Amino acid sequence: MTTRIGVIADTHCPEFLDRLPERVFTALQGVELILHAGDITATPTLDALASIAPVEAVRGDHDTNLESLPSARELTVAGKRIVLVHGQRPRWVEESQTFWWTVSLGFFKPHRGLPASLKLRFRHADVIVFGHTHRAYVRKVDGTLLFNPGGVHQWNPTTATRRLAQHPGWFEWCWLQVARHMRRYESPSVGILEIDEDGILPRIIGL
Repeated sequence: MTTRIGVIADTHCPEFLDRLPERVFTALQGVELILHAGDITATPTLDALASIAPVEAVRGDHDTNLESLPSARELTVAGKRIVLVHGQRPRWVEESQTFWWTVSLGFFKPHRGLPASLKLRFRHADVIVFGHTHRAYVRKVDGTLLFNPGGVHQWNPTTATRRLAQHPGWFEWCWLQVARHMRRYESPSVGILEIDEDGILPRIIGL
């Protein structure tokens, strides 16, 4: 018997997206559980996902209105120990990483040490699901699968220009003036975990 789990992160809805793209619902159709790895920004996003399957979620650094959510969850699904966490680190680390990613117009890859730090923190997990980086990641380290489904919302010239039209605050406006010239950026995506007697099969699904 195979258990299918939908994995999603960094929806930023309605913060940066008015609503979840229809492609999300198509990609996650038929899953038995949905894991949201944070940066949700509003309860209606979780309600929309719950129309597909039950949802477990954690709080990200943009989820100031969702304080009832934990910063990490540990679940057992089909006999596998799954940790769900967003993945943000101290502000001084985050801001320096964001600075270099922005001024490099997307060529610098931030958060390179994040998977290793999560593995050290959750040593006994079979799967660590995380978000925050907006970049898909699939790797097995010492028997633990580290899985990031990528972000539903992605910064690129189109999304940066659209955000500028919404008249953000001055600090974000300054950042967006650079971000709208991005030359390298990720495509939106979600993930699927299939668990059966043979193990765990991870998949990234582009939107």
